[in-house]
This record gives sequence, C-alpha cells and structure tokens, in this order.
Amino acid sequence: MKRGNGILMHISSLSNDQGIGTLGKCAYEFADFLHAAKQSYWQLLPICPTGYSDSPYSSFSTYAGNPYFIDLDILNNQGLLRDEDYKNIIWSNDIDKVDYGLMYQYRFHVLKKAVNTFHNNTPDDYYQFINDNKWVNDYALFMAIKDDNNGKCWLEWPQALKNREKEAIEAIKIKLKEEIKFYITIQYFFFKQWKNLKTYVNKLNIKLIGDCPIYVALDSCDVWTNTQLFQLDENNNPKAVAGCPPDGFSATGQLWGNPLYNWSIMEKDNYQWWIERIRHLGSIYDILRIDHFRGFESYYAIPYGQTTAINGTWQKGPGMKLFSEVKRQLNDMPIIAEDLGFLTPEVHQLLDDSGYPGMKVLEFAFDSRDTNGPIYYPHCYPQNCVAYCGTHDNEPIMGWLKDCDPVDLENAKKYMLIENEEDFNWKMISVLMMSVADTTILQAQDILGLGHESRMNTPSTTGNNWKWRALPDAFNKELANKLAEYTIRYARK
Repeated sequence: MKRGNGILMHISSLSNDQGIGTLGKCAYEFADFLHAAKQSYWQLLPICPTGYSDSPYSSFSTYAGNPYFIDLDILNNQGLLRDEDYKNIIWSNDIDKVDYGLMYQYRFHVLKKAVNTFHNNTPDDYYQFINDNKWVNDYALFMAIKDDNNGKCWLEWPQALKNREKEAIEAIKIKLKEEIKFYITIQYFFFKQWKNLKTYVNKLNIKLIGDCPIYVALDSCDVWTNTQLFQLDENNNPKAVAGCPPDGFSATGQLWGNPLYNWSIMEKDNYQWWIERIRHLGSIYDILRIDHFRGFESYYAIPYGQTTAINGTWQKGPGMKLFSEVKRQLNDMPIIAEDLGFLTPEVHQLLDDSGYPGMKVLEFAFDSRDTNGPIYYPHCYPQNCVAYCGTHDNEPIMGWLKDCDPVDLENAKKYMLIENEEDFNWKMISVLMMSVADTTILQAQDILGLGHESRMNTPSTTGNNWKWRALPDAFNKELANKLAEYTIRYARK
C-alpha cells in the first residue's frame, strides 16, 4: 500500500432521508468529499445483512449485501418505486441515529413493491447475476425458510429442513418460490448499485477497504450449508464458541458465541471455503481487512453454554497453511491483517511470514491496561502497517479524551507535546499522520471532533451499537480543505 490516508466511514452512517446511509446520493457525495480532501482510501465495515444486535459482524450471510443499503431514490428513478411508496414513511426519530426497529418494520415492504414491478419485465442481466453468483440461491432459500419459520434460528426448524434433506428442500423451494425470488432480486439490486458506486469511487483514485470478519454467525446460511466445516455436535449445536480471554479491559473476557471452524476438515481441500469467501470479498473491494488475524495462529475456544469467557482454552489455528493457499490461488490479493489483541511471538511470526501489513492503534499506546502498549507508540511503527487513532471498536478521540484514566491522559499529552486540550483530535491526528506508517486511517468521527455519543461499537455490549449517523452537511468544503492540508503536510498524497 502506498503512503496515504483514508477515512473509516460505514455506509450506514451516511446522512440522508431514508433512515440509514445507502448506496445512493449520500455515498457519491461522501466520495466527492474524500476526493476534495485528497484521500486515498475509504474504509468500510462489513456490508453484509445485519443479524443479531444489528451487528455487521453477525450476519445471515458472508456473501450477501445489506438490503437496507439499497437506495430507494435510485429504484424510484428506475421506475420501480413511486414517491408515495416510501417518502412519507418515518424512517427514524433521531437524525443522528439509525432506528433498526423501524428499518425492520418498513424496509422490506417497500422493497417488495420494487421487486414486483421489476419482474413485470425481467432483464437478462438478472439471470446472468444468478449464474455468476451461485451463493445467492442458498442465501435466498435460507432467508425464505427463516421467514416461513417466524425468524427462528435454523437449529429450530423442522428436522428435515434443519438437516437439508433433499425431498424437504425440493418441496420448500416450490412452496416458497416467490419469497426466494424476492431475496435473489434484492441482492441483484444491491450489487448493481454497489458496482456503480465502486466504479465511481475508483475513478476518483480512491480505493475501498472492506472487512472480512474471521467468524460467521451460527444462525447463518454459511453454517447451515456447511455444517461439516464447523465444530458442531450430532445435533449441530456448537461444541465450543469463539471469544477472547479476560484481560485488563474485561475481567470476564468477551463471549462472542460464533461457532468455531473444523480446521482439519478445511485443510483436506486446501481451505476452499475460505478461498471462495476471500475471492468474493476481493471482487467487491480493492483491499481486504481480515478481522482477528491472531485467531488464525491460535484461537480461544469457550465451551458451549458458558455465560462468560473465563473457562476458554487456546487451540492451534491453521497459520500459514491457510495464507499460503490464499497467496497461491488468489495472486497476492491486497490484505490488511487486524493483529490486535493478545499477541504472542507466534502471532508476530505469522504476520511476518504473511507479509501483510498489521494494524497499530494510537489510543492503545497510552492505555496502561494494555500489556502490548509500547508497540503502539508511533516511534515503534514499522513502515508496513496501517495506523489508526482508534477503530470502530474504540472511543472517538474526543470521547477518549474525556473517559481515559487521568494518568494515561497526562502521559499522552507529554508524548504528543500537547499543552492544552483545544483541537485535541487534530493534534492526535497530526502525530499519527507524521508517522512512518505507509497508511493511516481516521475515523470520520475524529475529523468531525465528535465524542462518546458517536461511538460506533462498545465490544461485549448490545443495544446501543452501530447506530451513529453523521449530520447533514457535516462533510463540507471547509473540512475537506482542512483534511487536505494535513494530508499534504505529511506527504500522504
């Protein structure tokens, strides 16, 4: 990756009148802002459908696109919707928050109207989309059956459907034919809009950085169609689940609950499930960030049914055997390794062997709870890394300023030569951008100077995450000019 700077801003956080950011005008305007600010990268969170707790890291499919991101005005311009179909709906009660309850209540009703109109005269490229994206058939079937079972997890479906018995599957395909067609069509809508947006962004010489979560949700098409690839018992319940051990941040650790991979089975066909997953994500992004990279060296396994992560154990992962196959089959696809967390010499070695840039988080340098803290000081950064003030899992700078330990804050001020807290966010941004790190990425909240109220995610909590949205006109010409000035000053353009 060349020396450059980018902004972490999820699609959902863009401002418009549709209750959530979309692939329409608001996304193109943000791309224009990045171009005016001389940015090289636009980083996103996973763009897949959100499941439990509305988290993009807990999805019904690792392949599918989030239907909420389909822009309704574009469908209107295509003649698939009318103004009265959606413009009078109250999509949110707070301009700076996504209301996922209202999204769930109304969005699919509107999309069904567009789908019905679309199939009055189905174009040929719809069938080409299905042919080029074999995954969409299983995904649509999974979602249709899920709806038919009142949203229940597939483990609670009738036994024949849970086990994908051939006769039962063929029968349900006939029964739910229209519902399956609906889910296929909204994926067609999504990826048509996505492709057009990506083309526009790339023409501005901006690259999209996408996100690949290491784990998939138990209640997902990915697990339902590939049970043999996961550590499940004879009833398809997990034997153990993913998480993180207790540390200075959490006395009971983090219990994520995702099923764990059966790496020995995956190895038998040279990790083709992973190869195809990364190939797909590599086709929709320019650069791929792989989440929880340390979990490929060794992963934390928590016995199923535990209420905390205290009693987990470390198990060996595939290591370079997987990434050697990725390199061999996918021709050195650009990948960023999210190597944060509990790091060991073996994890450092895996990162070195892969050659991928790892991640550095400046806020961690000043957190006395983090035993890895010293490696996050900018004077310790290697050139081949991607550096952040904070990620979506951390406080925005101005929230961090208010909430961090006073002793840690004093240490930060001394290190960064900050005498007063005015424009603290831009002073911290300066320290990051002047580092030798090839790539620096800033949270959108940090260039806006926002605090705790704009935090995207607090790990191990539910209910208030993934909701933040920027206010209208937040990304204006004045801010673009200021960000461009910093970008040029530190030779990141």
